[in-house]
Amino acid sequence: MKIGVFDSGLGGLSVLRHLRSALPKAGFLYIADSINAPYGNKNDAFIAERSLAISEFLLQQQVSAIVVACNTATAAAVQLIRQQSPVPVVAIEPALKPAAKLSQSKKIGVLATESTLKSEKYQSLMSRVADNIYCYQQAAHGLVEQVEAGVIDEAMTRQLLKQYLLPMLEKGVDTIVLGCTHYPFLIPVIRQLVGEELNIIDTGRAVSEQLLRVLAEENQSANHDIKQHRFFSSGDLLHAENMIEHLLGEKVNVEPLTV
Repeated sequence: MKIGVFDSGLGGLSVLRHLRSALPKAGFLYIADSINAPYGNKNDAFIAERSLAISEFLLQQQVSAIVVACNTATAAAVQLIRQQSPVPVVAIEPALKPAAKLSQSKKIGVLATESTLKSEKYQSLMSRVADNIYCYQQAAHGLVEQVEAGVIDEAMTRQLLKQYLLPMLEKGVDTIVLGCTHYPFLIPVIRQLVGEELNIIDTGRAVSEQLLRVLAEENQSANHDIKQHRFFSSGDLLHAENMIEHLLGEKVNVEPLTV
């Protein structure tokens, strides 16, 4: 079984970690559209066009399912992808419901891209939990670029995180939702700033659990052992290889994405 996974860049690797753990015998094709990262400052029409083209590329590789490992692409394009895909499509969204249940103060913070926060899909999700919680929403400009550049534990990254997180803490937020797949790679730095007691929600695990449920409903199994993983990027291949080694701890060969 082959599973296709794509993101605007390398942030979706945080989801891939959970997927590979949940399906250790499956093969994965990971697409980083890094030349266009971040999607968060692009318009919906562009994001939809890229997402559909990348999904078509994955279907040409005969994947059994597609995982949209990008909150912004989910908001802008997942309905279109599902309309055109003959295989199941699993997408990601900010984990507002789990955060609302977990929060003791009933005050949560959401870090996400501007496009995600403004999207109709996110607003609909927010309306379903808004009666029960106070939600501090922050468009975290610049964090995707820091992760893509590999400057995670650096002064500029810490400064941006302070700028975004400290106002949340002052409002009494006790749970933070990471609404972009790039942000889980920043958790060690976030912990340095906010301590160990604050709840931090990485949605990647929920995506892997949903993929397992969908495959079971489709009577598909990844019990046969292929484990071949391929990586593609529309950006600089050497940089992608170095970053994947840095983020995942393994050496890989990254192929050019010509979509």
